[in-house]
Amino acid sequence: MKHLLLGLLGLFFVLPSSAQSSCSTASVIVAGIHTTGALNGIAPTVLCVGDDLAAAGTWYSFTATSDTTMQLTTNVIGYPDVDTRVHIYLGACDALTCYASDDDSGPNYTSIVNFPVVSGTTYTIAFDTFWSSSPFTFDLYALYTAPPPEGSVSFISTQILGMGGVMGVVDMNNDGLDDAVGPGGSSIQIGYQLAGSGFNTTTYQTTQAVNQAGWSFAIGDWDSNGHRDLVYGGGNGATFMKADETGTSYEQIYFPEYIFCQRTNFVDLNNDGHLDAFICHDVDANVAFINDGNGNLVFTQGGYGTTCGNYGSIFTDIDNDGMVDLFVAKCGCDPEDLLMANEGNGVFTDVAPALGLSDNHQSWSSAWGDFDNDGDMDVLIGASSGITHKLMRNEGDGTLTDITIGSGMESFAGQSIEWTAHDFNNDGWVDVMGGGAIHYNNSNMTFSHDNAAPENHAIGDLNNDGFLDVIGGGGYMRNTGNANNWIKVIPVGTLSNRDAIGARITVTSALGSQIREVRSGDGFRYMSYIGAYFGIGEDTEVEQVSIHWPNGETEVFYNPTINSTHTYVEGFNVGLGEGDIGTMNMFPNPATDLVTITGVSVNANVEVYDALGKLVLTDRLQGGRLHVGQLATGIHQVRVTENGVVYELRFNKQ
Repeated sequence: MKHLLLGLLGLFFVLPSSAQSSCSTASVIVAGIHTTGALNGIAPTVLCVGDDLAAAGTWYSFTATSDTTMQLTTNVIGYPDVDTRVHIYLGACDALTCYASDDDSGPNYTSIVNFPVVSGTTYTIAFDTFWSSSPFTFDLYALYTAPPPEGSVSFISTQILGMGGVMGVVDMNNDGLDDAVGPGGSSIQIGYQLAGSGFNTTTYQTTQAVNQAGWSFAIGDWDSNGHRDLVYGGGNGATFMKADETGTSYEQIYFPEYIFCQRTNFVDLNNDGHLDAFICHDVDANVAFINDGNGNLVFTQGGYGTTCGNYGSIFTDIDNDGMVDLFVAKCGCDPEDLLMANEGNGVFTDVAPALGLSDNHQSWSSAWGDFDNDGDMDVLIGASSGITHKLMRNEGDGTLTDITIGSGMESFAGQSIEWTAHDFNNDGWVDVMGGGAIHYNNSNMTFSHDNAAPENHAIGDLNNDGFLDVIGGGGYMRNTGNANNWIKVIPVGTLSNRDAIGARITVTSALGSQIREVRSGDGFRYMSYIGAYFGIGEDTEVEQVSIHWPNGETEVFYNPTINSTHTYVEGFNVGLGEGDIGTMNMFPNPATDLVTITGVSVNANVEVYDALGKLVLTDRLQGGRLHVGQLATGIHQVRVTENGVVYELRFNKQ
């Protein structure tokens, strides 16, 4: 990678750097190339990446001489690559706080991390021996930062007190605010975002995870109890942490089958309304855990790609048929990318060769978004090594066209394992993050690069201002935003899976129409928000929001307020009093205690859901009557299924 070094930052010779015993005796270094010597010091105990402590480590101290962005890399041309893990801290040795980190973002499991620095501030750098105890060489230098492209935003480092090892940004208590989630070996940390500002950090103890989230992490409410569950992807298998009915305790579920887990996802693979789990297998056929709807996950293998080298999976509807397809960015032993078209009922067929996607392109992840706002999903397949990145336009007829040349991506040399697509400046055009940069969408399928951007980690809005922030370690890079307007949509499934993963949401304003998909798991390792964020630029109103639910139905909502969050519950969005669906009816409505339901069997089984789609009552009619007095006040939905027909209606519990 070409970089410009200024003044003393321009040292190209190797500086001798011996391993130091601890933080307090860290070797003072300046920018340049350094060789560690033996890693025989004390291992860091504050982990900014990973969950397991190492046996030893080595420590360095760097004081910035200017406000800039530094890059630290252990992939140094002319020196052997070594599998490394690095933690970068602020603060005194007895109160270190995580600032940046990396594990495996560089080629051959080396580390690459960018971190903004402030003149006069000291940063402590610790490498550990978790992966290897071999000496290695690293380069610390100031990135040449070109003037930011027009419309770019800036980021400010912000700490979350008490947090470490954060890998997810997801609303964990259903209050509409994104929270910080740190999956540990025997605990789960959640930094609950507060309505005003700040966080309430809570630690939930768990049994020791058989497999930790060393490679990947995903979140989704697979048992539909109203509280989101976790899946950890480790080097030997997958571990599920299932939330209880209160969301304050987690039960570990794991399977004996060996899986070298890479990207993990939650998704409804067979369109039955129940959320399944999917896991890329590095050395064998990909794996799914099928939800039987009775609280069980069933291990299955095959049918989703049968060879090794599976790294970054993402589910997206490429052909606009309402069903999510599977793309797998591949690397290593079989680097032929997969695009598995969803044929329905859990059947997927690889169409990548016909679409020009199978060409040995080495990548760990891909960024899918509607980059030209024409109603279909385009893709940037980011390189992790070797040849350049690949930008492909969706032609809307099930085909893709390579338009890399002339897009600006052909000249970008940065590489990484994390590539994702989000609108960071809320101008209504989806940007790409990866390779140590944000690639701003110029609205014409070309991109301008901002190399001062944060490293790509979990994405979400951590101060509820409508602009997407980037989290990592024990804090986040806060997006300072601009004057652009926005809208956030949270869909809640009832007939579809509760998280509405797989839904496609369309927002229409004067800018035109934009689409987003609800996903669990994009990029390679981290877990970003569940829902949909839309920037609308200078538009001052939204004409409509349309949700195509995973069950195939579409609902449209008109004139929502801007610069706010909207929660839409599937099937709950018609006017109260429009009442009976099919032949079922209910009275009185509003109700206080005992109600009568007609049009179905007098002893039918009944399910009642609250306004967030949570199942709150399961009972049987007694002579056509149902007691609802124990329910909380508010809107509810009754569901009865008989002879394959689903009857539903809403009522107001007073």
